[in-house]
Amino acid sequence: MGKRAKLEIPSEILNKFTKPSEYRHLLRLVHIDVRGDIPLYYALTQVKGIGPTLANAIIRVLNLDPNMPVGFLTDEQIKIIENVARDPTKYGIPGWLLNRPRDPQTGKNLHYIGPDLVLRIRQDIELMKQIKCWKGIRHALGLKVRGQRTRTTGRKGLTVGVTKKKS
Repeated sequence: MGKRAKLEIPSEILNKFTKPSEYRHLLRLVHIDVRGDIPLYYALTQVKGIGPTLANAIIRVLNLDPNMPVGFLTDEQIKIIENVARDPTKYGIPGWLLNRPRDPQTGKNLHYIGPDLVLRIRQDIELMKQIKCWKGIRHALGLKVRGQRTRTTGRKGLTVGVTKKKS
């Protein structure tokens, strides 16, 4: 029995299955960790405060490929994406795409993302509870806020069913 000869794999085939050295398998994009193989469009929509329309607008403003895996983004591109996500109006994105138009405290069109958005929503709910508006009272009581029916749905605790009377 002789030794087996090692087969050399052609470099063209090998390059199809290996990632280049600048590829990152996991990267931080606007407050979240994102896998490197996800397309840029879907990676942006995973960020709290960035929906599909705003993600598409950010990609168009920066002239990036929406189907490009985020693992190929450079550090400069990530910084620019974060800057556009924090202040979209500065880069020509219209005000109707923002999640906080005419902010009650400042009167400006603002856009919050990530933990800032969560904090702002919590502060708004606390303000509604404090001034005792209708929505604030519903939040405080743990009931549905937006006018949904509550007779049969939204019950917490034991399930209450219909009982037959004994005849």
